Amino acid sequence: MSDFDFSDTLRWSPEAKEKLKKIPFFVRSQARQRIEQIARAANLEEVSVEIVEQARIEFGQ
Repeated sequence: MSDFDFSDTLRWSPEAKEKLKKIPFFVRSQARQRIEQIARAANLEEVSVEIVEQARIEFGQ
């Protein structure tokens, strides 16, 4: 995916990548970082749609 610099240590499911694309570009980098923090805190190796949704709830969106 050329638009994003996804972390090498965490995989992103195709569905999670699609959800990330829908986040406005000017906050996308910050959102991606927070989403990956949540995934790491849960000891996950892949960012799933559920993690993206959890972050969305935290962001109040």
